[in-house]
Amino acid sequence: MSKKVYVGNMNYSTAEQQLRDLFAQYGEVSSVNIIIDRYTGKAKGFGFIEMTNDDEAQKAIDALNGFEFMGRQLRVNEAEDKPRRDGGSFRPRNY
Repeated sequence: MSKKVYVGNMNYSTAEQQLRDLFAQYGEVSSVNIIIDRYTGKAKGFGFIEMTNDDEAQKAIDALNGFEFMGRQLRVNEAEDKPRRDGGSFRPRNY
């Protein structure tokens, strides 16, 4: 089973391949997703790594949490599933 890992406090210029290479030292990486601001098109400084093996993911978390990478001290932990907002519908107020 795969495990999703949160990576925060990243340097804004970090590329997906750099992050993949860093985590690949601990096991097989199935996906890398750096979160991009939809308005500016720039990285927000965090992302998610999906690793194919839970034990390897835990080794990466243990080794890389607090690790200095590209001048920033990474925050690395298991990603938590965030409930999706349904978006709702826009209803203007009646004044």
